[in-house]
Amino acid sequence: MAGSVPQRATALIRPAPVPGRHRSGAPALLLLPFFVLFTAVTLAPIGYAIHLSLYSEKRSGLGFGGVQRVFSGLGNYTSALGDQAFLDGFGNLALYCLFYIPLMIGLSLLLALLLDSALARAKRFFQLALFLPHAVPGIIAALIWMYLYTPNVSPVVGAMESAGLEFSMLGNPVPAVVNIAVWEWTGYNMIIFFAALQAIPRELLEAAVVDGAAPLRVALSIKLPLIRPSLVMACLFTVIGSLQLFTEPMILHGAAPDVVTSWTPNMYAYTAAFERNDYGLAAAASVLLALAAAALSFLVTRLSGGRSGKAKGAEA
Repeated sequence: MAGSVPQRATALIRPAPVPGRHRSGAPALLLLPFFVLFTAVTLAPIGYAIHLSLYSEKRSGLGFGGVQRVFSGLGNYTSALGDQAFLDGFGNLALYCLFYIPLMIGLSLLLALLLDSALARAKRFFQLALFLPHAVPGIIAALIWMYLYTPNVSPVVGAMESAGLEFSMLGNPVPAVVNIAVWEWTGYNMIIFFAALQAIPRELLEAAVVDGAAPLRVALSIKLPLIRPSLVMACLFTVIGSLQLFTEPMILHGAAPDVVTSWTPNMYAYTAAFERNDYGLAAAASVLLALAAAALSFLVTRLSGGRSGKAKGAEA
């Protein structure tokens, strides 16, 4: 009997088997549909675009010998980078981002801070009203604004002309495109910032008010640092979306003479593929645009990570 007590104690302290420890294949099985779909709709198209960009199509026999696909290596990339129209598209895109990103992010943040303030009333109504433009499809929004921009058609332009104000939004397409994008995406990012502000503990804000902090001081010193991850995410997605600019200038192309078919890199690739039937050049332009998006995304995350690290070090 004395010898059986230690055995019982050992049995009691022996760790119980963890359920599912030997089921290591269950997570892989659950993740399998995602990886299959990701490979089919993302990795495979990227791989095919890279493959397509390495070939050029040559016509032989005065056009009667058919089309031959010839390996050209980096020839399509050098052709795209050597084309001034492609480079001008990046210049237009840089000018667009210079105005659009600070304006849209700043306006979204300002509206979110106003809705989060204690003095705001009818918050649900203003959230819905500000978000509704994002619910309008981009093509419909561009058509609406093109109607409002067109002289002799738009009631806004007509009212301005009757008041003696001569101003044409279609004369300089950058402000016109920026205005459409700001109208579409301000409410969307405002909802993201407002949700992040609502997650801040109210006790922290009340303590700051008790200590004598003014509303502006609370917003700049407490609210903004605490929603930094949401700001970084919104900036990252905005940079990626800005590089994919296509719908708005493509719609304005019929009314604005300065919006040419290569006004953005996406429009350049579209024109090369579907108007000139040069799929290799279009694929090369798309790959270069994807590389630019990846580089800018990496830069945004590095800068935001470095700033957050400095802020944490200062707080410590």
